[in-house]
Amino acid sequence: MNPTFSESWRYWLKLGCISFGGPAGQIAIMHEEVVVRRKWVDDARFLHAWSFCTLLPGPEAQQLAIYLGWLLHGTWGGIVAGTLFVLPAALLLWLLSWVYVTWGSVGWVASVFSGLNMAVVAIVVMAVWKIGGKALSSRGRWALAVAAFVALFFLKIPFPAVIAVAALAGWAFPGQFLQALKSGDPVLVEATARPTWAGSLRVLAIWLALWWVPVGMLAWWLGSGHVLVQEGVFFSKTAVVTFGGAYAVLPYVAQQSVDFGWVNQKQMLDGLGLAESTPGPLIMVLQFVGFLGAWADPGRLSPLLAATLGAFITTWVTFVPCFLWILLGVPYVESLRQNRAISAVLGAINAAVVGVVLNLAVWFAGEVLLPVAGKGVQVGQVATGWGSRALDVFALAVVLALCVAMVHWKWPVTRVVLAGASAGLVWRWIGL
Repeated sequence: MNPTFSESWRYWLKLGCISFGGPAGQIAIMHEEVVVRRKWVDDARFLHAWSFCTLLPGPEAQQLAIYLGWLLHGTWGGIVAGTLFVLPAALLLWLLSWVYVTWGSVGWVASVFSGLNMAVVAIVVMAVWKIGGKALSSRGRWALAVAAFVALFFLKIPFPAVIAVAALAGWAFPGQFLQALKSGDPVLVEATARPTWAGSLRVLAIWLALWWVPVGMLAWWLGSGHVLVQEGVFFSKTAVVTFGGAYAVLPYVAQQSVDFGWVNQKQMLDGLGLAESTPGPLIMVLQFVGFLGAWADPGRLSPLLAATLGAFITTWVTFVPCFLWILLGVPYVESLRQNRAISAVLGAINAAVVGVVLNLAVWFAGEVLLPVAGKGVQVGQVATGWGSRALDVFALAVVLALCVAMVHWKWPVTRVVLAGASAGLVWRWIGL
């Protein structure tokens, strides 16, 4: 049964407050809550939506939230879902950015949130198991998932190339990827929305205006050379070309932000640490960059006002395009659910996505269970090797215990997150 609008927005707000762990953790939490516990959508519909989101530039977890919100309550459902998914993180990161520029350190944040990463590992592990069990229903799907994982994790092949090969496989061998659709899968059910040219043009006009009018107003007010306008234009460009999620784009954005003088290397590393430790998409680090860049060069504005506007415009142009992509494309994607060729292509992408999330899960688990002193991430790279790292036995024990709790006692995500946070805080408090 579909939730009421009130039930839905309360859930999206809660999700925005507990969405730790980057795209792997956020999508895992959504699957556990929306599909497994609440049963608002089924696995097939969830995977169909996710497959489409992987094809788009920008943060796929937020786009998936918009898509699911749209499925439940139409356009306003999507707007509310996408907004509440990032709003708590945006407010928290603004506060932490202000603390950072005022006192110069927010190292305590890592201490407060350290245990949450253990909970996220458990959630992601369970999500890979559950999503894989539903999506990998044929030998072809299994083979494609394994190939995607090997290509990403070992061969370091770019994400768009992996998805493109998966789509070609679905087109060339449709039988392998339509097998899961024979038992009433919603991909073959009558679409609930029909796209129209008038509707598409209206969506395009509204969201392009929402995207660019704030940038234009800043240019009219402060001049095109002001740092706020430069940030708005640059991060608008990255919103169009950032395929593959935050992990793919952050090295480029980090290097460019340093080159522009908005942040230095240490500040960029601190921002990455904040974004990893707080809820919301990892790409929220761009808000930190926008805040510091405008703080350092406020022009005729006060530093705090300029920094606040910098945080706002950076976040705005990063996430508003996601609403455009989803609200423009979803009616067409839904109307093509009966098309066997499109269903086969998206089915193949479904399988590849399992390999993608497994790649993110292994990387994230390695960062948590095999920690490195000093968090050796450098500008220009996001992940580091694990060769000389030592196993964190306590973290492993907590992850295993939380997995058992989710399987045996059916713990909800909220309880798992709170338990992980408590374990991390107690461990640090006793000084072990």
